[in-house]
Amino acid sequence: MTFDLLIQNATLPDGRKGMDIACAGGRIKAVERGITGDAARVIEAEGRLVSPPFVDSHFHMDATLSLGLPRMNESGTLLEGIALWGELKPLLTHEAVMERALRYCDLAVSQGLLAIRTHVDICDDRLLAVEALLEVKNRIAPYIDLQLVAFPQDGFYRSPNAEKNLLRALDMGVDIVGGIPPFERTMADGAKSVAALCEIAAERGLMVDMHCDETDDPMSRHIETLACETQRLGLQGRVAGSHLTSMHSMDNYYVSKLLPLIAEAGVAAIANPLINITIQGRHDTYPKRRGQTRVPEMRSQGINVAFGHDCVMDPWYSLGNADMLEVASMGLHVAHMTSREAMRYVFDCVTANPARIMGLEGYGLEVGCKADMVLLQAADTIEAIRLKARRLAVVKSGRVISETPAQVATLSLEGRPETVDPADYTPAGS
Repeated sequence: MTFDLLIQNATLPDGRKGMDIACAGGRIKAVERGITGDAARVIEAEGRLVSPPFVDSHFHMDATLSLGLPRMNESGTLLEGIALWGELKPLLTHEAVMERALRYCDLAVSQGLLAIRTHVDICDDRLLAVEALLEVKNRIAPYIDLQLVAFPQDGFYRSPNAEKNLLRALDMGVDIVGGIPPFERTMADGAKSVAALCEIAAERGLMVDMHCDETDDPMSRHIETLACETQRLGLQGRVAGSHLTSMHSMDNYYVSKLLPLIAEAGVAAIANPLINITIQGRHDTYPKRRGQTRVPEMRSQGINVAFGHDCVMDPWYSLGNADMLEVASMGLHVAHMTSREAMRYVFDCVTANPARIMGLEGYGLEVGCKADMVLLQAADTIEAIRLKARRLAVVKSGRVISETPAQVATLSLEGRPETVDPADYTPAGS
């Protein structure tokens, strides 16, 4: 049989070793040991990890790479970031938004990040960013699966034209209904916005992704309303609550009631470790709260949890490089998820879990799945997180679209160096 691509002797995320992956016609045709046949391209994995592509289910592409425009966020707070973005919005041009987004997408491809859900602000009456990102979506379709969320950054009720603009954006082809209930003027308005936005999604047959409770206030409880509205409107499996940072400050008794409600409603959770750890707790002295939501506890309830990057070099976060392994590493550390089994789960938080939230068709490394994958310079998923492993090859539809040479020095758990530069390695006991 003839294949477009054959990857030999790979380790898979589930632990299978010595596996070959054969691809043809943009799909995976076989995953087994000892595949025979001709291939236009053969890659010898040498026992390294081959993973499905990384997935970022929470990002803001309209703001990415705008750091310093028109000024820096001096306080580092969420609210100053929102104010700064409000200053930048009137200065945006279609060309500038597209140029920055496309540069970010190039970076994402090199990092093996081939699926992104981005929120796009609809509170600018021009809907300039919406138009720009819809054009970006079409342009990058051969490489990245991009979903757009209609996001009323200034509040669905707080911003005068947000409702009209959101409906216009959905009519233009934006995929998902978003919201930001904690930024409304009152808690009551926030809850009211959740209900109204979920009703819009139900009427149009769309998914929902809500910025829920991105605050240190333990009384911000819009995720409870989101779970209730999800059940009332039959939206189970189509709704995600993003951030949920208030949960780290909530009373434990209340959380013991809340988590089963979220699980019962089939609402997914998206934490954003890099941003949550830097933006939250800014008003604390000591001890300072971490800011990240209760990932292990949600997992124990069967809630699907994903990690998002959220921001890269924008009004809220001045760092970042589209590396979902960095995101996974921060989430692992903050959540104390350091058992071997928990660390493997964290890898799922930037691959399989967000793929389920986004409803990605054909995602995975099974026969019939899309031939999209990443060869990493690591022996397994834990080592991939530890090393922030290099993406040696990024594959889309069975074609290698990005390659990076192997790094000189890596060291496995067993103390067995792949290739060691003496300057970087001192033997045990020396």
